[in-house]
Amino acid sequence: MSSAELAPELAPETVAPSPGVVDQVAVARLYGEPLFRMPTDLYIPPDALEVFLEAFEGPLDLLLYLIRRQNFNILDIPLASVTRQYLDYVEQIRRHNLELASEYLLMAAMLIEIKSRMLLPPRKSAESGEVEDPRAELVRRLVEYEQIKLGAAKLDALPQLGRDFLRAQVHIEQSLAPRWPDVNPDDLRQAWREILQRARLNQHHTISREQLSVREHMSIVLRRLQGRRFVEFHELFDTTRGTPVLVVTFIAMLELARERLLEVTQAEAFAPIYVRLGYTPS
Repeated sequence: MSSAELAPELAPETVAPSPGVVDQVAVARLYGEPLFRMPTDLYIPPDALEVFLEAFEGPLDLLLYLIRRQNFNILDIPLASVTRQYLDYVEQIRRHNLELASEYLLMAAMLIEIKSRMLLPPRKSAESGEVEDPRAELVRRLVEYEQIKLGAAKLDALPQLGRDFLRAQVHIEQSLAPRWPDVNPDDLRQAWREILQRARLNQHHTISREQLSVREHMSIVLRRLQGRRFVEFHELFDTTRGTPVLVVTFIAMLELARERLLEVTQAEAFAPIYVRLGYTPS
């Protein structure tokens, strides 16, 4: 990169008079020297400011920049104006970077040679007999360089993916059908038995107490027998209410038979058993 330094000749700083230094404490340092009072004017040292000019890839790049900036025809270059600007730039970079300026001095010498040849009478080519243009070789190089530069700009505008780096690709093998673990049927039956065993150990049996009256069921049996001559034995039992009710009903019938309030009869062995009232209602 070429650079030139802007170093304006400024007057040294002017500092307003102030009272004596307090406790000898410096507010800043300038070139290693303590500064006990702030300057009233802005002071820029000669080598404090450096201005970077346009960055060029080489002599052809600079020459093409000068031509395009002023809209010159590349096939008809005004060498006097271009050479003057080119030499001004080379002079700036020669002051600070002689090694970099040496690359541009060769092109400057070529421009001066072409300009001097253009001042001489034109000379015809030995092969074609046409008048040679001293700028032809330079124009050819500039056109080729511009084409390459435009091509490089198009390449740089392309996406970086696929150019500077590739997309990472990771292959993960996946099975289409799910793979279930293999289970032995005997192991499954054994696990079921263990669950049943644990369930039996945790079983709870709740006993509830129901108040049943024999006298009440004696009255129920008598009401069922009233108005009926004979009733089969099993019709007097309500099987929908559970075993305790059946037991109490049977005890009630025995108590009624003991008190001779009902009669239990059977015509013959294995014949149906009938029940009737042991008295005649008034």
